[in-house]
Amino acid sequence: MTRYAVVDLETTGHTPKSGDQIIEVGIVIIEDGAIIEEFSSYVNPGKEIPLFISNLTGITDRAVENAPSFKTVAKKIQALCKGAYFVAHHVQFDLVFLNDALMQEGLEPVNEKVIDTVELARIFTPRASGFKLSQLAEYYNINHMHPHRALSDAYVTAQLLLKLLQKAKSLPAKTLEQILYLEPKLQSDLHDILAELIHSKRYSMDQDQTYETFQGIVLKKAREEKNIASSLSLSFEDFLHGILGKKGTLSELYENYEVRDSQGEMAELIYRAFQENKHALIEAETGTGKTLAYLIPSIYHALQTGNRVLISTYTTQLQSQALHKEIPLLKNAINAPFQSVVMKGKRHYLSLKRFSEELQKSPEQDNYDVILTKALLLVWITETDTGDMDELQLPSSGYIFWRKINAEAEGLMDPKSSWFHHNYYTKVRKQAQKAQLVITNHSLLSTEIANNYNLLPSFDYCVIDEAHHFEKAASSHFGAKLSYVSIQYLLNEMKEEIQEAKFEELLTETKERADELFRYLFSIVKQKQDATYNDVGRIQSLFELKNITEPIRTQLVDLTQRLQFSLLDIMEYLEERMKKKESADAKNYVDKWKYHLESIHELKQKLHLFLRDEESAFVKWIEIEAQGAKNAVYLYCEPYEIGSALAEKFYHIKKSIILTSATLTMKNSFRYMLQKNGLEDGNVWTKQIASPFSIKDQVKLFVPNDLPHIKYDREEDYVTAISYAIYELAQITKGRMLVLFTSYQMLKNTHEMLVQFADQDDLVIIAQGISSGSRERLKKNFQTFDRAILLGTSSFWEGIDIPGEDLSAVVIVRLPFEPPNHPVYSAKAKMLKEQNKNPFMELALPNAVIRFKQGFGRLIRSKQDSGIVFVCDARLIQSKYGQYFLESIPDVPVIYDDTNHLFDLAREWYENR
Repeated sequence: MTRYAVVDLETTGHTPKSGDQIIEVGIVIIEDGAIIEEFSSYVNPGKEIPLFISNLTGITDRAVENAPSFKTVAKKIQALCKGAYFVAHHVQFDLVFLNDALMQEGLEPVNEKVIDTVELARIFTPRASGFKLSQLAEYYNINHMHPHRALSDAYVTAQLLLKLLQKAKSLPAKTLEQILYLEPKLQSDLHDILAELIHSKRYSMDQDQTYETFQGIVLKKAREEKNIASSLSLSFEDFLHGILGKKGTLSELYENYEVRDSQGEMAELIYRAFQENKHALIEAETGTGKTLAYLIPSIYHALQTGNRVLISTYTTQLQSQALHKEIPLLKNAINAPFQSVVMKGKRHYLSLKRFSEELQKSPEQDNYDVILTKALLLVWITETDTGDMDELQLPSSGYIFWRKINAEAEGLMDPKSSWFHHNYYTKVRKQAQKAQLVITNHSLLSTEIANNYNLLPSFDYCVIDEAHHFEKAASSHFGAKLSYVSIQYLLNEMKEEIQEAKFEELLTETKERADELFRYLFSIVKQKQDATYNDVGRIQSLFELKNITEPIRTQLVDLTQRLQFSLLDIMEYLEERMKKKESADAKNYVDKWKYHLESIHELKQKLHLFLRDEESAFVKWIEIEAQGAKNAVYLYCEPYEIGSALAEKFYHIKKSIILTSATLTMKNSFRYMLQKNGLEDGNVWTKQIASPFSIKDQVKLFVPNDLPHIKYDREEDYVTAISYAIYELAQITKGRMLVLFTSYQMLKNTHEMLVQFADQDDLVIIAQGISSGSRERLKKNFQTFDRAILLGTSSFWEGIDIPGEDLSAVVIVRLPFEPPNHPVYSAKAKMLKEQNKNPFMELALPNAVIRFKQGFGRLIRSKQDSGIVFVCDARLIQSKYGQYFLESIPDVPVIYDDTNHLFDLAREWYENR
């Protein structure tokens, strides 16, 4: 009979050593798979509860003033935990806190086996979107009545534990055996539980047909892919109306479905462009429903003509959204079967061959994150059809481990290999050849265009979503990037796998010269007076060969050449042994070293480009981590101009390319985007699709006229003024505010000041680069709190959707111009001047207007949204170019007045909404 004591504590803070105390205890006892007992109690901490904790938990000083002391309930807690597994979500926090409190009272600490449900969930629920208790409760449909209350949290943790144990029970014995092999380095004491499950399965006659075993690894059995041949007799007009019309299939799927004329208009235009083999630029404002508007004609065209259509999105997240949201919807709505597949780069897919090799290594060689990653991957491969890492949330070092075991690290897969038919990347390529719709991303598409690879199946028709990013993505792939970390990783990996004395000496020398070069580059940038900061706090500067001495420029390139020759010699030797059948392992080594040879060749080419090539077609720049190691250096280069290359290698070859986005025009003109993409001389259709929302009734644009001048006043005064304005506006909006910066440094300074303002307030300040977590995590944290301000730089200006009452105001701190001394801008501006062009009008202003439109668009994501866009930059009104910004956004009321009057108007606005 296994007994579990599931414990949750609410406390005054995170560190008992600093005097933090328990304020509530919740314990749930499980025996034989059922909850048999519950215990909860407030605890008087003998000190004030911080306001933040009260807001989070709802536990106030008044609530605990008559509660028992911890000493009064301590023995009851000890008795409940005795002889049971001690279970908690983040078990070390609760166990350490509880034991510290027990020992302060002179009592014995709890010394039972432990289970951490965070770790357990990571292993047995690897595809969960997150591992907070609330996220897992939602994943498993567990009703979480009172988050951050001890008994409620303990009860939910108990229910979660039962679900996770049930999941473990459902897994094949071989998978459990492999996890048991890793168990000694896990935090949870799972040995006896896993051993019992394995023992019970040994005597079971049931064979689960959803799995297959290959080379000692249990996988989900691959589905048989069948060719789908559909034909359409409907005209496109009837097809479209049958889906989007008032009595169409979508109206049957959605109770409150509304026809959007703009959506139908966009779909018809794309269909005609496909039919007439025309390229088109379509700006579709917020609310158009552009994803369905381009998917419907794409599917129709593919089914009607047999011509595959490629869809390219800016991020892999948008790819996944299309696959899991819009595509299933259309499969229900369209009375004709079609096949679609998502294609990503090789590094996104697991190599089972490389993973199998890593599983053979002793767990003693691995750190905790790698052990945890191996365990969760063993479970994941019993569930996944795709082998795509984007299904996972890996621990920190797990992403480094992934570099060893992805399909890119495997190199070219030999079709004769026994692993070939169990290769996820091979499978997805095979599926793509049969699919009518292939959904990829700008990065992979740009790689294909730049290198003439055959990564994607053939296509002549394509829709590029978020097209304002396409030129930038293409530029990075026609250029190169290189960092000290990437070189060291490559060399270390080779040293680990190629243990040959002379080769190891050469590797060591190469590592030393790389360290010397990057330290030298770091010192050059550190000394520069004209360097700028990028949006994540790195210092940027132009990369100029004249600043680098000749020996340092040549040594590293020469060493990579010698590495290449040395690898070729070793491979020739191994291939001879293969022919003579002297070594069974020789072929495996040759496959690995072919991959390393390709990597060294690529490294040599990049080093040559940066250190020897003085070709003027590229702008090169360097970034350093100002507070990082003395070799934390990143090199980048891209073409000065990409349009001509795109025209030659893409637009002139394909029959119809549709570029669409909410931001393609400046002052209602497509000229800038046409020029950037090399389409300005072509016969290209352009169209603006207006938003179906009544934006002018939903938004007010406020511009204060009394803030310090950005150019002439001290930046410190400006930061103080905007911090005060942000804080005062947040009092009116009750938080729910997104603040967009163009400078990471200014974000940091503003954050420091806002934290001081909000010190005695319940206002939560969340800041990119300061608060921990990804952009998506910061957004979710922002939505969790009733009163919060979210501060962000470049990546927050777009692609972040916070609909409804969670967002009431967007503050744009400065018009989003690149700094004049930004390395890429300054280099491109110089080139434009040499061509007798105006860099401000041709480059700076269009880029700023596009970015401004993106920031403005964060506020209104639905018909119900409303609020204020507050622009702290009077240049919007005072400058001649301000009209370019105002005439590029929807026609909304613009109010230019002193700050206090704007606050009064804001109060009135929100009170009447």
